[in-house]
Amino acid sequence: MSIKLGVPSKGRLMEKTFDWFKARGVELSRTGSDREYAGAVEGIDGVDLVLLSAGEIPRELAAGRIHLGVTGTDLVREKLGRWEQQVEEIEPLGFGQADLIIAVPGCWVDVDTLDDLDAAAAAFRARHGFRLRIATKYHRLVREYLRDNGVADYQLVDSQGATEGTIKNLTAEGVADITSTGETLRANHLKILSDGPILRSQATLWRSRVADVSDMEKATLRELLNRLG
Repeated sequence: MSIKLGVPSKGRLMEKTFDWFKARGVELSRTGSDREYAGAVEGIDGVDLVLLSAGEIPRELAAGRIHLGVTGTDLVREKLGRWEQQVEEIEPLGFGQADLIIAVPGCWVDVDTLDDLDAAAAAFRARHGFRLRIATKYHRLVREYLRDNGVADYQLVDSQGATEGTIKNLTAEGVADITSTGETLRANHLKILSDGPILRSQATLWRSRVADVSDMEKATLRELLNRLG
């Protein structure tokens, strides 16, 4: 048996994760072609690398199929209800930073805060006969945030593509999305509400609270976590 470590399978997130582990004496590498999700671990025995999409890693941690995983704070909190009972945050990795924000058209001069959005949503429903639409991939996080801040007259519409384009395409009036620089929002003539982000996210190392661990695996896990600081 071995400790299973889940890491994003491609792109800058994979490369930066490999760099972070390498700087701590644990070398991760992808083996085979880009179509094969196989990997190797050098520098410590008893650890297997599992390459997954960043979005799959929270589910695999919560199911106990992997012991450790690297993925964003946003994905863990969106995909796992009561996430604290299923996973433990071990270490923020210092890259992959992005904010989950709410943005509205820049021409909405009277809407700058959540209170303004609540008033605009009520007026929108009275005028159009349906609720103001906010396009997002983050239904759980956005719904909880708006509820906690007293915004009521809205509906969430699912966006799995370019969320910023939904307003231009007339399928939503506002968006809730991840942004690191805000440039794409500005290019689409959107402005971020001034109350601050829903969530500040970054790539983080998580441990599953539910994965089975033998005595031998406990020793390996302890050694690995000590090495990682």
